[in-house]
Amino acid sequence: MNMGTAKYTEADVLSLSPLEHIRRRPGMYIGRLGNGSHIDDGIYILLKEVIDNSIDEFVMGYGNKIIITVLDNKVTVRDYGRGIPLGSVVDCVSKINTGAKYTGDAFQYSVGLNGVGTKAVNALSSYFLVTSFRDGKSMTASFERGILKSKKEAKTEEPNGTYFEFIPDKEIFGDYQFNDDYIRSRLNNYAYLNTGLVLSFNREIIKSQNGLMDLLAKELGDVALYDVIHYKSQRLEIAFTHTSSYGENYFSYVNGQHTSDGGTHLAAFKEGFLKGINEYFKKNWAAPEIRDGIVGAIAIKLKDPIFESQTKNKLGNTDVKSWIVPEVKEAVVDALMKNTKTAQAMQAKIVSNEQVHKEEQTVRNGAREKAKKTSINIQKLKDCKYHLSDRSNAHREEAEKSMIFLTEGDSASGTITKTRKPEYQAVFSLRGKLYNVEGQKRSIIYKHDELYNIMAALGIEEDLENLRYAKVVIATDADNDGYHIRNLIMTYFLTYFEELVTQGHLYILETPLFRVRNKQKVIYCYSEKERDEAVSKMKGAEITRFKGLGEIDPKEFGQFIGDDIKLIPVSISSIKETREVMDFCMGDNTPKRREYIMENLI
Repeated sequence: MNMGTAKYTEADVLSLSPLEHIRRRPGMYIGRLGNGSHIDDGIYILLKEVIDNSIDEFVMGYGNKIIITVLDNKVTVRDYGRGIPLGSVVDCVSKINTGAKYTGDAFQYSVGLNGVGTKAVNALSSYFLVTSFRDGKSMTASFERGILKSKKEAKTEEPNGTYFEFIPDKEIFGDYQFNDDYIRSRLNNYAYLNTGLVLSFNREIIKSQNGLMDLLAKELGDVALYDVIHYKSQRLEIAFTHTSSYGENYFSYVNGQHTSDGGTHLAAFKEGFLKGINEYFKKNWAAPEIRDGIVGAIAIKLKDPIFESQTKNKLGNTDVKSWIVPEVKEAVVDALMKNTKTAQAMQAKIVSNEQVHKEEQTVRNGAREKAKKTSINIQKLKDCKYHLSDRSNAHREEAEKSMIFLTEGDSASGTITKTRKPEYQAVFSLRGKLYNVEGQKRSIIYKHDELYNIMAALGIEEDLENLRYAKVVIATDADNDGYHIRNLIMTYFLTYFEELVTQGHLYILETPLFRVRNKQKVIYCYSEKERDEAVSKMKGAEITRFKGLGEIDPKEFGQFIGDDIKLIPVSISSIKETREVMDFCMGDNTPKRREYIMENLI
């Protein structure tokens, strides 16, 4: 018997109320927390949960306008639906598993089916207010951190609907700030998926007449190889075209919810698309030949959606395949039969893909059978124990935290390697500046060891399904060479593996530029402004400028890649904009670039 074991009695068993559980374990309900710097941070999920209820009203045929304001971190949402039944207002926003969406009549195609959404918003807000307007009467209830503070019933002349106000709690989210562009992006998605709905965001009107066709038109600009093909039925909407780029890009939705990780409906769309193309052209092309360069979108309506988590990023319903595949196949064949010009442009793209893939295969076969290598054999890779593929087993937490640092030289990689968490943090050391791949064919990857090894280490040679790390982190020095290497790495991914970026896997590691210290205190600063503020508060301050990661002592560096790691997500607002920026920054236009630098250099 181990006499040193602590006692374990009934007193140690803690039973949390639903409210306490949400506040103690917010990640279980809204995913990541964050500070507003990433589009999937918790504060945007709170806004989404409230708007989802208003969207559900619109889908059921009640209210075609939603008014949203976000000012000084205070959010308001007003819809013109039926309004919450007055006697249920408090319960609907504070009691878990209370709502009208458990019956199939009031809400047929609802997103929020688990009775948690607005309750989580309430619990995670320092201030929360709801008012329901219903047939000349209103009920208002206010809360603080989920605790009811007041409720009041009154007469009203306001039209039916529901009004919400909330302020995300800084005790939970820290020093956060809303990004209007992220909000605008989400609202655009709502508009594309709900034609006829008018959204007002801080008095800016957002709406769509052509659904997913409008979405792809905005994303692509003039880079599409043929006019977007668009199909819509009662429960399925698809749109697609090809570009001259590599890889595949998809936007997928279920009941208005953006399923950023896809799921069974997206897999069914891909299969139906493949079958439709082969049937029309009477060919037997493989999936990569047909889908390389595709930009597609799918939205479905489903009565009982099954998502993999509360944040609803991936659909799990297996029965959708039986009807999506044949419907997509028929829609593709029908569209091509009606437009031979589009069919010819598509065929030219597929034939081009065939040729490119044949060239790649020739290079692969002649490159010492590199394709047979595994990441274990890659020099300069210090791998971690758990990978993204392990998220289905007992090591889910480590798998979802898995990341690989792409860093420059032995000095920087040595510092990271000494301080990393080997369970879920890997390190890949670049020899120097990466080859500039802008404008190059994808076969160039097989001619440069470093380009190939990055791809192999990540496991993305065939597609993103085998990605080994949840986060790919660019960790370069804070000097001109470091910024140049960062741009070269981003160009590599955006040119050949754009989906890695669009699905939110690429990040930049932010490390301190300065250390300000005296005998009593040490402050790490990430900007000159922070440095100056620290110096003004500290007597006898000594300032150290960190130009390279290797200059930071490993004893200090561990904290910068630990629990408080600062990661800047690499995101793109549209495929069209990405092409323009890459061409300007990395393409063959040196005089224009030099002129821009001279005009903007401070």
